[in-house]
Amino acid sequence: MANKSTPVGNAADTMASKVSDRVSDTAAQVKDQVDANRNVAAHGLEQAASSIREKAGSLPGGETVSNLANTAADKLTATAGYVRETDVNTMMADVETLVKNNPGPALMAAAVVGFLVGRAFSGHD
Repeated sequence: MANKSTPVGNAADTMASKVSDRVSDTAAQVKDQVDANRNVAAHGLEQAASSIREKAGSLPGGETVSNLANTAADKLTATAGYVRETDVNTMMADVETLVKNNPGPALMAAAVVGFLVGRAFSGHD
């Protein structure tokens, strides 16, 4: 490890400080971008909920499927409200709590998302 009193140690400290500053700046930009797009995301969720509600009555499976579709639409609407009203820091804290309280389902969800992202980028249908 470099000694901080040497030129090499000083250069390493300076480089580490620059990297840390860049990471902090990038994280702040990402946070700002997510905050700026919360309303767009919430609107998209509300549109999806509306579309599900419109089609719920015509789905095969009768009343049971219609009720499930309406329940899903209600969850999307609630999620839209959460996204619109909650800042990124609070969302991250909520996700952390959810993962700590439900590690198995969180791991399963992460695996599914990873699989879907992998499929999307690999170009398979």
